[in-house]
Formats: sequence, C-alpha cells, structure tokens
Amino acid sequence: MTWAFEFEDQPWFNGYRDLATNGIDKPVLNVFRMFGMMTGDRVEVTGDVAYTVMAARDSSIRKPERDIYALAAADENRVAVMVWNYHDLNIISPAATVNIAIQGIKVPQVDVHHYRIDQQNSNSYEVWKKMGSPQAVSNEQYATLEQSSRLKLIEGPKNMKVENEELILSTPLEGQAVSLFVIEW
Repeated sequence: MTWAFEFEDQPWFNGYRDLATNGIDKPVLNVFRMFGMMTGDRVEVTGDVAYTVMAARDSSIRKPERDIYALAAADENRVAVMVWNYHDLNIISPAATVNIAIQGIKVPQVDVHHYRIDQQNSNSYEVWKKMGSPQAVSNEQYATLEQSSRLKLIEGPKNMKVENEELILSTPLEGQAVSLFVIEW
C-alpha cells in the first residue's frame, strides 16, 4: 500500500507522492513490483548492518551508517529475498558486498532470478537526467524512458547448487540500490 496521488500537467519527476510522471513509471513503483513478487509467508531475516526499529524511529536513516538489510518470504517451492542499501540523504555510496544465506532448502539445485533497481537499472529518473532533464521529450526519448521504467532482470534464471540445505548468494549493492532474488525449485 502507498499514499500516492495523481497530479495532472506537472513537470517531469516533480514531487514525491506519485508513482509515475507523465505516463512513465518512477523507480519507486518497481519496489512495489518487487513486493508483489514476494509470495508465501514472511520469514525471519538477520543481519549485522541494519538500523534497529528504535534507531530508525529516533533518527530516521541519517546517521553515518547505511541501512543494509532484507525482507524475505517463502512458500512450498519458492523464496524471495529483497535486500537494500539505503540512506535518507540519497547519497550514492560505493557498493557493499551483501551475502545472503538461505537455509532449509531441501533440493539439490534451484533457479535464481535477480532483479535490480539502481543508477543503471529499472530507473527512469536517472535516464531522464542523462537526457538533460527535458520537459518536452521526443517520441524516441519517451520510448527510452518507458523501457527504463520497467523492472529489470539483471541475472537469471541461473541454476545454482544447494549444499547442506543452504544456498549462498553474494552481490555488490551500491548505495540507494534494491535487489530482489527469487529462488525457485
């Protein structure tokens, strides 16, 4: 669920409470698409770089450290893990290596799909800025923006081995990036 509005005849990428701009999906809509791909029951996630609920409440995500954490859901033959590297100040930091260990997978092999939102993927805003932030776009620019607004599969399906009922995934994740791993068997 989101608290979003529709604003007609607004400048491109103007405002924070909408999911699209002039018919082009904003990157935040891809986060909702990722949430929509997370089926089953929520499962416990542990990590060592996340803000606590109380720290986020008291200071938002503004301390020098970044919030690197995950959310996961699983059902009979599928696990989805969303992981992010976030800071409220919208600073693009160098990539942090994120390691994900998924336990309790009782099959020898799985297929992994990796979706990403970052500066280069699933991000119409960054593409628009590279165009020079035009307020009037050509048909070709519009088509490019429309393509860049889609959630991008950056890897997969990739067949991976499960050892001792555990799958290990590792990815570099730059600041302000979100990845979704969908593991199926």
